[in-house]
Amino acid sequence: MAATNKPNKLAFLSMPAPASYVAGLGRGASGFTTRSDIGPAREGPSAEVIAEAQARRGEEPEFDAEQFQDPDNEFGLFAGTTYEADDEEADKIYDLVDHMMDARRRARREAREEAELAKHRAERPKIQQQFADLKRGLSVVTDEEWENIPEVGNLTRKKRKRDERSFVVPDSVIVGDTARGQYESALDARQQATGGFETPADSGTLTNFVEMGQARDKILSLKLDQVSGTSTASGLATSVDPKGYLTSLDSVIIKTDAEIGDIKRARMLFDSLVKSNPKHSPGWIAAACLEEHAGRMVAARKIIKMGCEQCPKSEDVWLEAARLHNNDDAKVILANAVQHVGQSVKIWLAAADLEHDIKAKKRVLRKALEHIPNSVRLWKETVNLESSAADARILLARAVEVIPQSVELWLALARLETPEKAKAVLNKARKAVPTSHEIWIAAGRLLEQEAYVSGKSEEQRNKELEVVDKTIEAGVRELRRHQVLLTREQWLKEAERCEDEGSPRTCEAIIKATVAMEVEEEDRLDTWVGDAESAESRGKVGTARAILAYALRVFPDRKSLWRKAADLEKAHGTRESLNAILEQAVRHCPQAEVLWLMWAKEKWLAGDVPAAREVLEKAFVANPESEQIWLAAVKLEAENGELGVARELLVRARTVADTQRIWMKSAVFERQQGQISTALETLEAALKKYPKFAKLYMIQGQIHQSQGNFAAARASYAAGIKACPKEVNLWILASRLEEADNRSIKARSLLDKARLANPGSDVLWAEAVGVEERSGGTAQAKTVLARGLQECPNSGLLWSMAIWAEPRPTRKSRSADALRKAADDPLIICTVARLFWAERKIEKARQWFERAVKINPDIGDVWGWWLKFERQHGTQEYQDEVVKRCVAAEPHHGQTWQSIAKDMKSTGKSTKEILELVADALH
Repeated sequence: MAATNKPNKLAFLSMPAPASYVAGLGRGASGFTTRSDIGPAREGPSAEVIAEAQARRGEEPEFDAEQFQDPDNEFGLFAGTTYEADDEEADKIYDLVDHMMDARRRARREAREEAELAKHRAERPKIQQQFADLKRGLSVVTDEEWENIPEVGNLTRKKRKRDERSFVVPDSVIVGDTARGQYESALDARQQATGGFETPADSGTLTNFVEMGQARDKILSLKLDQVSGTSTASGLATSVDPKGYLTSLDSVIIKTDAEIGDIKRARMLFDSLVKSNPKHSPGWIAAACLEEHAGRMVAARKIIKMGCEQCPKSEDVWLEAARLHNNDDAKVILANAVQHVGQSVKIWLAAADLEHDIKAKKRVLRKALEHIPNSVRLWKETVNLESSAADARILLARAVEVIPQSVELWLALARLETPEKAKAVLNKARKAVPTSHEIWIAAGRLLEQEAYVSGKSEEQRNKELEVVDKTIEAGVRELRRHQVLLTREQWLKEAERCEDEGSPRTCEAIIKATVAMEVEEEDRLDTWVGDAESAESRGKVGTARAILAYALRVFPDRKSLWRKAADLEKAHGTRESLNAILEQAVRHCPQAEVLWLMWAKEKWLAGDVPAAREVLEKAFVANPESEQIWLAAVKLEAENGELGVARELLVRARTVADTQRIWMKSAVFERQQGQISTALETLEAALKKYPKFAKLYMIQGQIHQSQGNFAAARASYAAGIKACPKEVNLWILASRLEEADNRSIKARSLLDKARLANPGSDVLWAEAVGVEERSGGTAQAKTVLARGLQECPNSGLLWSMAIWAEPRPTRKSRSADALRKAADDPLIICTVARLFWAERKIEKARQWFERAVKINPDIGDVWGWWLKFERQHGTQEYQDEVVKRCVAAEPHHGQTWQSIAKDMKSTGKSTKEILELVADALH
């Protein structure tokens, strides 16, 4: 029954929705409405429609309180009605009620307002109240204190407005300004009395300018003393050391705003680091260093102290703390440090460094050795402090007992012992450390040192030196047995170190024992030659000599190897060592003509002419048909004045060797001796045998030309050109012959033919340019030069001529073009040096001359220009150096050099004399 009377909760579902119902509005699920939902825009409902809908829903219309407000009267529409007596009475009643209500609340309101005002005055007092006590204190200020109060300056850093007030100019200024540009045409009474030209002093005395200057200097010194604070006239001034003051200014570090900001950020970072990880010692060290950099030493020491407390096992923190404190405090800090990290060698060494007394240092280090007896560094420092060799020996003996694996201590002990005891020490060291190569090398050096003790015979010394070789060889075997495999490069470095330390035989023994390691049999020669050249370039002559000596034992028949050994001795050795090498070389390579000639030349340069003859005789036996040996013998006899012997040798040489060069030298020899007819006969005989040898035609033509027989000379050159059309010098000589005969057109045609027969020859183009210049055709010379550069764009000779053909302002750019085309041509380099010379850039010019002779030292013209330059701008030492290097280089080429060297007047002259002549001839 009850169930039937229970209301239905879902009955509202069948009811109609209220007029203002919006689905989901109560739970905030109302969506947005788009134009597609509501259709096109249209005019909204009118006010009548809205009122009618509200009435239908039972809603009351809303009235606006301001809708009846009169726009012109703010009191409403009824303000204009009659104010009657009852209205006045009502107003009085209302006013009385308001007054009574206000009276009831006034006491509480005023009390509250006073409390709030007192609280506000306490929190924000007035400025007058803040300075009230100071203003009361002004009553006791004395007059002197008032006088000492400084003037108030402008501390706001704001620009103040200028006082633009104007003032009335006095009449006197106006009158004076009008009279300023006028001239006075009358003399006053004084001028009339003195004649108008002199102005006598009132007192009749002269002005003393010396006294005025002294007074000025005195005043200036007083002012400077006052500024610097060194014046002794006042007892209030303090004494300042100017040097010390300047030094202190240098030490002041002025930090920018950016640096200060960086320091602040870094400080925050390190502070966070040490707080998050207080056991991180680098963080404490970095924070302390930051404060030190910022100039806050107290803060730095405080931070590092906290670091020592947090990280007592970190030696770096303790060392940094000792560094940041003074000497006495650092000692205390390190004393605490050894309590926590007593096994730290660095801390003990730092503690020893803080001591200034040797005894105190020894005491600290021996205390350290009690804690750390196996520290090699501590033992070495302790031994170094000992002034007595006996005490040091005792300490080292104890050290090697404690640390038998230390090679350094064993070697130090061996150095302090006598030779016999040193051997025993090294034997013990070898047994204790069988893997150390330093011990074996030290043993070899000890044996070498004993071998060179004075008083021993040569045979005994050689036997002892052989022991050095055996010792090093045994050491290498033992090291291999103990699996110690050093590379070739490591052994070569050890050999070089032995050479530097004055043990050449030990160096040689190491080379003998190890230089063949890790090298293939077919690569041995190249590898060893490369090693020798590398050692020589580093200045290790002994190592290079030992490598070449070993290579010569393996390859005794290699001529090039003997030549390298001879060149090494010639450059770095003595005359005796060079003779010994050359003697061995010709014994092993008797067919090597170069070695025989080198040996004979060295004997000749040493002044031993008979020995040189003897060497050449032996060379004849070994090489009976050698052209070079025959000519060397002829030159030796001719240079020493034995002309008859030289002529006989040439006759025998023509019979035995019978080469075209011997025939040529025979003709030249006869020509030098003035036997022109004999020379011509020799040339005719030679030309029948060797018609293709161009130099025979050249010599024949030059002889005819020197005699004035131009027709015979022309015939000789023509025959030579026909037989040897590719010989450039023949064409040039023929052209110069025509030019000497005033037939420039014929000279040009010959050079044109020569260029057709020898295309790409820069020498022929240069000669053609010279012909045009000598005939006066400068423009034509430039044209020919341009054509030559087109055909030979990399010719240094033509580029050099092109540079000098340019006017001075454009030569530098022209030289840049030349360097781009042929950067390594010595003639271009020499030309650039001459340009620097012309610009007075002395050092640059000298560097470029140096560069030119390094590229090709065989060009004599470059040496001549360099000597000419040094004569003008260099010292005598520079000139001697150039001559010395030129003599060593023995140049043979160069246009000016060849013309002077092959001149008959230069017969028998040395390289130095020819160089002097070339330097004089160049312009």
